[in-house]
Formats: sequence, C-alpha cells, structure tokens
Amino acid sequence: QRLWRQDIAGSKAHADMLAACGIISDDDNAAIQTGLDAIGDEIAAGTFSFSVELEDIHLNIEARLTERIGEAGKRLHTGRSRNDQVATDFKLWVRGALEQAMGDLDALRAVLVARAEEHADTVMPGFTHLQTAQPVTLGHHLLAYVEMLTRDHGRLLDAWLRAEECPLGAAALAGTGFPIDRRMTAEALGFAGPTHNSMDSVGSRDFAMEALNALSVGAVHLSRLAEEIVFWTSAPFGFARLSDAWSTGSSIMPQKRNPDAAELIRAKAARIAANAQALMMTVKALPLTYAKDLQDDKTLTFEAFDAFALCTAAMTGMMETIRFNPDAMRAAAGRGYSTATDLADWLVRTLALPFREAHHVTGSIVKLAEGAGIELSAVPLASMQTIHAGITDAVYGVLTVDASVASRTSYGGTAPDQVRAQIARWKEILE
Repeated sequence: QRLWRQDIAGSKAHADMLAACGIISDDDNAAIQTGLDAIGDEIAAGTFSFSVELEDIHLNIEARLTERIGEAGKRLHTGRSRNDQVATDFKLWVRGALEQAMGDLDALRAVLVARAEEHADTVMPGFTHLQTAQPVTLGHHLLAYVEMLTRDHGRLLDAWLRAEECPLGAAALAGTGFPIDRRMTAEALGFAGPTHNSMDSVGSRDFAMEALNALSVGAVHLSRLAEEIVFWTSAPFGFARLSDAWSTGSSIMPQKRNPDAAELIRAKAARIAANAQALMMTVKALPLTYAKDLQDDKTLTFEAFDAFALCTAAMTGMMETIRFNPDAMRAAAGRGYSTATDLADWLVRTLALPFREAHHVTGSIVKLAEGAGIELSAVPLASMQTIHAGITDAVYGVLTVDASVASRTSYGGTAPDQVRAQIARWKEILE
C-alpha cells in the first residue's frame, strides 16, 4: 500500500505514452487518467478498499480502475508487466525516500553548526581510547559530526544518482513487441532515461542495497553521537543535560533522567545495518531475472528508512535543546595532564629539543606531577629544571587549557578562530 502514489504515477505516465504511440486511443487514455486520479483521491481519503485476494498494489488499483471506467481500464497493462511495474514503483519510492533522508540530514547539520557557533570557544576534553588526550572546543567536536553527516549526505546522493534510470517498459524480462517510447515514460517520472537491459531492469535491486548501505553508515554516525550524549549527560561527566522532551524518568528512582532517545538511536542503527545485510543476502543467490524473494525487499527498505527518519528527527531534537555545562567541561579538560603535548611542543620550539627527547622530558615532568598529586601548571619551575635546566617560567604560558586550544591553529584544528572559519564555511554551504 505504501507504493500507491508511485504506482499511480507510473500508470499515468505509461498510459500517456501508450496514447502518444498510438497503442491506445486518446479517449481511453483520458478515461484512464481521470480514473487513476479518482482512485488516488480514494486512497488518500482512506475510502479505498484493498483486497488481499488481488495480491498487490498493482492489481488492486487496476481492478478498481476497470470497475470505474470499464474496458479502457483493461488496456492500461499493455506493453508492461508487474515485474517492470514494481521495479519502477520501488525505485521511485527509494528515490523519494533518499531525498527525504538528505533533507533530514540538512536539518540536523544546520542545528549542529548553530550549536557549534554558540560553543566555538567552549573548552572540553578531547579523548582517545576514552582517556583524556588534549583540550578541544565543543564547537570543534560538534563540527566533526557535521563532516561525517556530510559524507553520509554524499553517499545518499550517489545512491539517488545511480537510481536515475527507469525500468518501465522492460516488461516481464525481455522487453515488449509494442512500439513503446521508454524515454517518454522515463522523463515523465523524473528519471534521466530508461534502463538499458530488460533483464537487469527487473532482476536487480542494487539501487535499494546501495541506499540501505548508505543509510547504515549514516546510522552508525548518529549512533556515535548518541553514545557521546549518553556519556555527556551521565552524572560522572555532567557535561550536558537533556530536555524533558528527550529524556525519561525511572519507575522507582525519581532523580533519574535517562537518555532514552539517544539509546534508541544506537539500537535503530543496528536494525538499519541488519536490514541492509538482509537485503543483500536476499539477492545474493538469485539467478536472473525476477523471483518472489524480491517481495521482501520492500519490508526491509521501508523499515530502514523509517528508522533513519526517526533517528535524524530525534537527534535534531536533542541537539536543538540539549544544555551544555561549560564549567564542567573546562574542569574536565584540565585533568589527566591534557596539556602534556603542549609542554613537549614548547620544548621543541623554545629549546630546540628533538621531539623524541622533548617527549621523554615531558613524560618525566608528568610523572613528577603525578607523584605530587598536582597538575602540570602547578609543578614548580625548580622541579622542572631538575629534569631539564633550560626550562624557564615562560613554559607556564602553554600549560593552560585555553592556551592549548588557542595554539592549535593548523587548518582544521580546534583553535576558536579555526572553528569559526569552519562554521562560516558550513553556513555558506548549507545556505
């Protein structure tokens, strides 16, 4: 039933072509067009009676058309088969779903860029192995996901572009002997042109496989951001707080604010990836051309796109309303000797030490700080000079998290000026 709009659009285009090619009369075509429009109104209004006995959307609509307009309705199926009809309907649906998914990613990217602009200089810890590594800015962190989602957008667009050929007119598998104009129907339905091999037209579903695999990568990226939200909103981190709209309470613990939407995104990502794999395995052993196995392609594809739409909507809602705690982020950024690399870089720049020697000196100073239970910026100069005599009090200028972040000025780095430059670039792209 979800394919009814595509099925009616395909039938209208097919009937116009049949009339233009002199295969059916103009009067029959006019009756078909009027009848299909009326059926579309019935389905949209919920008054259409679907019958399981008629097997599929195609026969349901065709039977109703014949019921409404008589013999003319029986001429509609001339020069086509349900095999090319369903391939066309399904490809149209997938193209529309890809357009919707790309639009959803655009909305999410715009929100992430806006939040990044708010927090271009909000310092937070950057992690490797989930261990404090170096200070970064929250704006920089959020823009990392904009980059990922942009590649996802590109993959969806690639899938859309590779689905630009129309199967209609391939008939059952060998084409048809009627003098049809496949280019006319392809153009009418918004395709770039017709498919070039009738067997491939009805027996291939790689357009759906590619779409679902692109969705899988995008869902994985959404799941990674969801995982960050779970961490950030936990009490030990305290980096952020979800709004009531995107969190739930506990049945017995009144203090809880569970990040359910984020957790469900993680689960949905698994479902989307599973559906992509299931579709590939459905097709993998099919000889050409059509087999009933392909009936399952719709369920897997519909479910995957539904889940992705939920995930992008939920993530957009969470990122619009999440409240960040800059003080907690800044405090965490200063823990774990996160400016150790800045100390090593200072030794290289100022004392001309080879980096490996600077790395060793820094490690010794970190060990000294650990033993004393203090941060690097609190290590007395005299103590540092016992490890390397050339160290001066100028070193303290690089040991703060703000100085660390500000120093990362290479292109694509976390320095606030670099982050703002990227934000300006993204705003221009998204506009």
